[in-house]
Amino acid sequence: MIRGRSFWRETRAQSLIEVALMLPIFVLLLCYSVEFGYFFVAAASLSSSARNAAVYATQGYSSPAQAALPVLGSAGVAQSVAGVAFGNMAGFASSSTTTAVQLCSNSNGTVSCSSTGAAGLLGSYVPDTDPEPGSFQLARVDVVYTVRPPVPMTFFGVSIMPTLNFHRMAEMRVMN
Repeated sequence: MIRGRSFWRETRAQSLIEVALMLPIFVLLLCYSVEFGYFFVAAASLSSSARNAAVYATQGYSSPAQAALPVLGSAGVAQSVAGVAFGNMAGFASSSTTTAVQLCSNSNGTVSCSSTGAAGLLGSYVPDTDPEPGSFQLARVDVVYTVRPPVPMTFFGVSIMPTLNFHRMAEMRVMN
């Protein structure tokens, strides 16, 4: 006697079907984990680059050969501060085209700002009011980086992961 078996009760090739159904989900999870790690590294690098650039803007290089401190408001200081910020983001290949650095100084109530890098990324970031304007000068470094996902995932022409602008700033005071 031959019994009829239902298609849904078959167990042959069950594991192949499970793998075929789960593989796209695992690939998607892997891509999301890579992009999350990239966003985390970009945010950490951006925070340290703003802090290091602000330290350089107020102290300069800490070596006997570099005796002169940077003078806030002079023409070459913004370029050298931007160079320090870009140097800290050296792991990002296109950091010079997707990063903007702004150096602002607030001395005796007068704010002077200069920016370097990608135009259009910086908003209107101004330094806070210095509580002791006669004795100190406030320096603020703003760094804005456009983060593009390393794994471009699109679904019917629409990007799944967004392009984000990360903004970090650091303020330090220096004696006049």
